[in-house]
Amino acid sequence: MSTAAFTLEAFARVVNDELGVDFGPDELTADFDDLPQWDSLFLLKVVTAVESELNRSVPVGKVLEARTLKEIYDLAVAA
Repeated sequence: MSTAAFTLEAFARVVNDELGVDFGPDELTADFDDLPQWDSLFLLKVVTAVESELNRSVPVGKVLEARTLKEIYDLAVAA
């Protein structure tokens, strides 16, 4: 999928499908500490799924500094 076609809504679908959760718009901008169902392994799953969807690498070093899913999305489409 091209970066232009990878909208925030498409990102949310990938995240929800990969993690088996139902994060809505509010959860995408919430700090990970405020997501009761967040698991540190989710980060690796999200990065792997996004890289697969975009067919390119995501800057993992910067992703590790991200505090929200929206920040990960922004890094993924900017890479």
